[in-house]
Amino acid sequence: MEFTMAIDIRIFSGTAHQQLADDIVSYLGVRKSDTTVTQFPDGETFVKINENIRGRDIFIVQPTCPPTNENLMELLIMVDAAKRASANRITAVIPFFGYARQDRKDQPRVPITAKLVANLLTAAGVNRVLTMDLHAGQIQGFFDIPVDHLYAKPVLIRYLREKGICDNLVVVSPDVGGMKMAHSYSKALECPLAIVAKNRVSATEVEAISLIGEVEGKNVLLVDDISETAGTLVSAAQICQSNGAKRIFAGVSHAVLGEVGQKRIAESDIEELVSTDSTPYAVGEKVTAVSVAELLGEAIRRIHLEESVTSLFDIS
Repeated sequence: MEFTMAIDIRIFSGTAHQQLADDIVSYLGVRKSDTTVTQFPDGETFVKINENIRGRDIFIVQPTCPPTNENLMELLIMVDAAKRASANRITAVIPFFGYARQDRKDQPRVPITAKLVANLLTAAGVNRVLTMDLHAGQIQGFFDIPVDHLYAKPVLIRYLREKGICDNLVVVSPDVGGMKMAHSYSKALECPLAIVAKNRVSATEVEAISLIGEVEGKNVLLVDDISETAGTLVSAAQICQSNGAKRIFAGVSHAVLGEVGQKRIAESDIEELVSTDSTPYAVGEKVTAVSVAELLGEAIRRIHLEESVTSLFDIS
């Protein structure tokens, strides 16, 4: 579905995920604004905006996915370029917010990097942030500017219903920390909830300890916000399989899958991992990427027109 409108809006894209930006402008029925983003031989980023944006409403699409530091710095430089070109308002569209897991001091002498990133974006000149499924919702409070926080749940549930796997279903949280998110899915799908207790062996290895809930003879939907190495999902799938689960699916908001994660999913008991295209890394065998371009595009339209985005949370 495309939305055609005659509004004065400028959408720019960094290099992190140009396909998503292309899909957003296609939905909105506008053109992507002309920007040059290159690197000098020493690795420094150079940005030039190739059109007049004085007094315009600017949206910069740039998930801060790997390479995280490079994409974040590129976003900051693009914001500075737009600010110095006298843009009226700059909205950073960050579907995947990198560093979101570093949101508190969980051990001595460590940074709160999510807060640092919020400060950097504000100092660079961002007036508003549009993001989706933050790892910790309280990160919105790290900003002293408005944050529109969208949810992938309506998009993922629509796909799951069309796939026809919502009957005889149990939603499973692959760890205790994801219980709130899994509970919201179980309420929306009107099905039971189960939880896997886990022990993290290392940054890339997870051991499932026990299952709280009943999955025998049921279809299982594992729900998480981020998957990188897929250790948590695969471990949870194994314990569900050993407890008699019928079919196992996974739904994650952000798939940042490298070779390890792709291999684990391909070899796991998971029949299909469904994610959004918030990053370009939702790829691999048994991985399906569902587009959030329409969701983000509609949010951009409403922000520009000063309309509410609340109805975008509704599940039809």
